[in-house]
Amino acid sequence: MSERTIQLQHPHRLFIGGEWIQPSLSASFDVLDCSTEQVVASVAEAGSGDVARAVQAARKAFDSGPWPRMTVLERAAYLEKLAQRFEAMNDEYARVWSIESGIVYRVAQPRIGVFLSGAFRQYTAMASTFAFTEPCTSATGNAAYRVHEPAGVVVAIIPWNGPAGLMAYKVAPALLAGCTVIIKSSPEAPCSAYLFAQMCEEVGFPPGVVNVLTADRAVSEELVRNPGVDKITFTGSTAAGRRIAAVAADRIARVTLELGGKSPALVLDDYDVEVAAKTIGASFFGYLSGQVCHSLTRVIVPRAKHDAMTEALAEVARNMVLGDPFDAASTAGPLATARQRETVERYVAKGTSEGATLVTGGKRPANKERGFFFEPTVFANVDNRSTIAQEEIFGPVLCVIPADDTAHAVQIANDTIYGLNAAVFTDDSHLAMQVARQIRAGSVGHNASRTDFSVGFGGFKQSGIGREGGPEGLAAFLESKTIIMEAKPC
Repeated sequence: MSERTIQLQHPHRLFIGGEWIQPSLSASFDVLDCSTEQVVASVAEAGSGDVARAVQAARKAFDSGPWPRMTVLERAAYLEKLAQRFEAMNDEYARVWSIESGIVYRVAQPRIGVFLSGAFRQYTAMASTFAFTEPCTSATGNAAYRVHEPAGVVVAIIPWNGPAGLMAYKVAPALLAGCTVIIKSSPEAPCSAYLFAQMCEEVGFPPGVVNVLTADRAVSEELVRNPGVDKITFTGSTAAGRRIAAVAADRIARVTLELGGKSPALVLDDYDVEVAAKTIGASFFGYLSGQVCHSLTRVIVPRAKHDAMTEALAEVARNMVLGDPFDAASTAGPLATARQRETVERYVAKGTSEGATLVTGGKRPANKERGFFFEPTVFANVDNRSTIAQEEIFGPVLCVIPADDTAHAVQIANDTIYGLNAAVFTDDSHLAMQVARQIRAGSVGHNASRTDFSVGFGGFKQSGIGREGGPEGLAAFLESKTIIMEAKPC
């Protein structure tokens, strides 16, 4: 099998109610290899009728099926079987990620295991450690219990940039909680969800516990609106998240929203500029070419070190080897879609027109006739109120912003609608903690971007609602119930 081949067992069907069913539409979505622009797969497009069938199947499985009535340890056994299958299919998921989203394959291989088998193993273990029933004493002295029960039918809406890993950190805790799940995959990158459906069929989940379909935005909104859905968990743009929140609010549906970011890297005066530039630049340009919500995209540096930082970052950018994700020499791959590349081009033009200095990059590479490639790009002398400093670009574009002092750097860092991630670069760990506590962000790393779903991930402000990963990620799929007894149960 070629490394550029994606093999799906039932690409023209939908996985609903434990079966691969014929879709209501004859239409399909073509999946492109973002390095070659060639069609590598086609998958069925779900219509309104398919959405209704999926909700009905998930609803039946939750309301009258065995899944939520199993013990948590029984459900954990299914998760362990999935973890084992993820380990066996690690390379397949890594290949699909590289083809659909553009991540360099050798970068994808180790990361995919952390996200996939790692997520399912984490929640398998949590079956024995999470307090699903907590005995208490009421104010009147009665025996009381706080119990945590499954939220119900969950719709998990998966983005195109990291579909497999983000799916895992939604689906694993939802399943352990006892929820039933409808996975709505992105038309641009649906193959990981199809592979997962195949695995669920092999493992033998009860019918309707896991359902998988791919749909456009209009049909996806029908899932959010459907009164049979209790909870929506979404990763994607802040604009789409606002729409989902507004629709869900009509019926007070539960939501977890992991949205956009414009994350700052604060390089303090004591830290080596060259070291910071290599750490920030290599990881930013080399990991999905900046198509990551928590990327450190605003580099805030003392004014006296602005030029040195700019040149150091530009040197990193120029030394990136932009190429085929499967080529061992490549250190950065293409963007995922032509539309995303056009978006990045518009932002680069906007940055230049608003007065920022384009230091390097800013265009399609001349030696790449095919593929959605875009040069690693660095802007200097960026005004933090400018468009490129305030809006999420989702591409390989770094902004260098001068600050007068540490207090000013913190002020700039927080002057955004977002609050997803940040980093503080200093050799003084006490100062790093002090500054980190002043930054309004869901994650703050010391001397690197250090997000960690195993601990917990999510944002402040318009970067989202709720947390994924860790105990909070499980609690997001549970409802808390208080039971107060007249006498203790036997």
